[in-house]
Amino acid sequence: QVQLVESGGGLVQPGGSLRLSCAASGFGFRDYVMSWYRQAPGKERELVAQISRIGRITNYADSVKGRFTISRDNAENTVYLQMNSLKADDTAMYYCNANRDGVHYWGQGTQVTVSS
Repeated sequence: QVQLVESGGGLVQPGGSLRLSCAASGFGFRDYVMSWYRQAPGKERELVAQISRIGRITNYADSVKGRFTISRDNAENTVYLQMNSLKADDTAMYYCNANRDGVHYWGQGTQVTVSS
């Protein structure tokens, strides 16, 4: 059974940091490109960050470049998103995604709220 389980979300003040984790099971994790997406209320889901299968290539949305870092541990089947200098606009549900040749798996999401 394929599972992607996100954790690490919560309420944080502007300027603060959070580290999201996504634990994967039930599929060949190291063969999949891993991504973090987010969706704010009333907005479409958007790609935040993406990492290649062995972690050498990363891509980021312009809105998070220089503040967020995606990484993965293929031995632990886990992908991370380190989020620094958080802003109110970062408030959203964050979803983990696994993609291989157009086959997508999604997690249930973890809520991130940035507010004073």
